[in-house]
Amino acid sequence: MRTEQQQGPGRLDAQPRTRWVDQATFSRRRPDLRLGARSHRVDRPGDAPGGRIAVQHRVRTGTAEYSLLLNAPEELGRRTVGDALRDAVAELRAIDLTYGPNRPESLVSRLRRGEISPESYPPLTDLVDRCAAMRAATDGWFDAWAVPGGFDPGGLLNGWAVERAATRLRAAGITDYAVLSGADLTVRGHAAHGGPWRVAVHHPTDGRRAPLVLEMTAGAVGTSGVSGRQGHVVDPHSGEPAGQLVAATVVGPDLAVADAYATALYAAGPVGLSWFRADSAYQALFAHRRR
Repeated sequence: MRTEQQQGPGRLDAQPRTRWVDQATFSRRRPDLRLGARSHRVDRPGDAPGGRIAVQHRVRTGTAEYSLLLNAPEELGRRTVGDALRDAVAELRAIDLTYGPNRPESLVSRLRRGEISPESYPPLTDLVDRCAAMRAATDGWFDAWAVPGGFDPGGLLNGWAVERAATRLRAAGITDYAVLSGADLTVRGHAAHGGPWRVAVHHPTDGRRAPLVLEMTAGAVGTSGVSGRQGHVVDPHSGEPAGQLVAATVVGPDLAVADAYATALYAAGPVGLSWFRADSAYQALFAHRRR
């Protein structure tokens, strides 16, 4: 099964900041960002218009690799832009160290062992609350408490980290940026060429297929299943590895939520498509059945 924007190209237009682009039109333009095929790629940018500072930076933490693209007005100054970039990178590294479920002394691991409560640290409270909200929104198909070993927010942790790093950028006055990790991204504002971010979402296993194309000035794309590892998502109702889909991709305003929906859709299979109503802020782009 292949699910793409269930009611045709107009459906994502209900989200005014994410626009579906006709492939014939897009073919005459170079994408800014490419997702899929188990990774992400940032195409070489064109020259930034006068009065702008364009920055690209890649960073690897213990569990993920991130690309940050900033497009800032010159009046902010290169020092301010550099400080904002360092703050965002520091946030990504701090979340990896502080909340990584595979780190024995992380807050998540301590919570699992009953050494602390969710209320001990405000960010941990937010993380737990988000997991609880997504468990309710997905009829239990996203369940951070049904993972072997205890509470594991991994299905949305990466998206949560990216959104927190993006908050650091906005606090510094940078409103035009993209932050990517694997097959996930969040964007705001405009790319260095002055137009919306042009995002090509490639099929995760079949490189011959034309990509789905979006123009985005605000929003996120979350994907589950492109790592190539079978069994990395558990069906929370049976405890068995999920195996109906090879990949699931969801678009919407917030990457943590989109990631959680994608994880839940991957676990649930086609039944999960019922979560994405015509008026929903989140929509399924891909739901590929395993052959």
